[in-house]
Amino acid sequence: MTDAELLAEYSRRHETALKPLAQGLALHLIDRLVGVMRIDRVSARAKDPQRFLAKATKEADGKRKYGDPFSQIQDQVAARVTVFYLSDVEAVESTIKKYFNRIEETTIAEEPKKFGYEGRHLILAIPEELFVDEEHPDVPDFFELQIKTLFQHAWGEAEHDLAYKPATPLTDGQTREIAFTAAQAWGADQMFAKLFKELGDK
Repeated sequence: MTDAELLAEYSRRHETALKPLAQGLALHLIDRLVGVMRIDRVSARAKDPQRFLAKATKEADGKRKYGDPFSQIQDQVAARVTVFYLSDVEAVESTIKKYFNRIEETTIAEEPKKFGYEGRHLILAIPEELFVDEEHPDVPDFFELQIKTLFQHAWGEAEHDLAYKPATPLTDGQTREIAFTAAQAWGADQMFAKLFKELGDK
């Protein structure tokens, strides 16, 4: 399959199957998380066709990273739960694991002496009731779920926009400035978690 054919096929799936599935998944997650406190928002999306193509055509060691991108790319459908405090990440994850079958789970964090992107990522099986038909050849059996605090979410969105989309490479000074903001976001999360633990029950 050529890159043009890959993009055309994914674009078709995106409009006819993936977008409706993402909408249904968001509502399903909201239903399952009823009663969990301090959730700011729950959202789901189908991966943009151009972003899918960019990921599908990535190379490693001189060859394509994905031999079958339709079955290997895990975030064709992705959801995010944004919460207030670090302890709420654990509460959401605990609830989610009661209702969804886990395929893979990862905690993304920098080394202790560094600051950068942090978040909890789960690869989960899509519930069968969300599929329009039993075969569902145009959609994957799995989705990616990210659970983040408000500070992790805000920093991650801004950092991605600034660090990965510039027309020219970042200078050393700009890289340090981004690291500084990451440290501030990390510190804010820690302080609010501490304050919530001390004051939350009062």
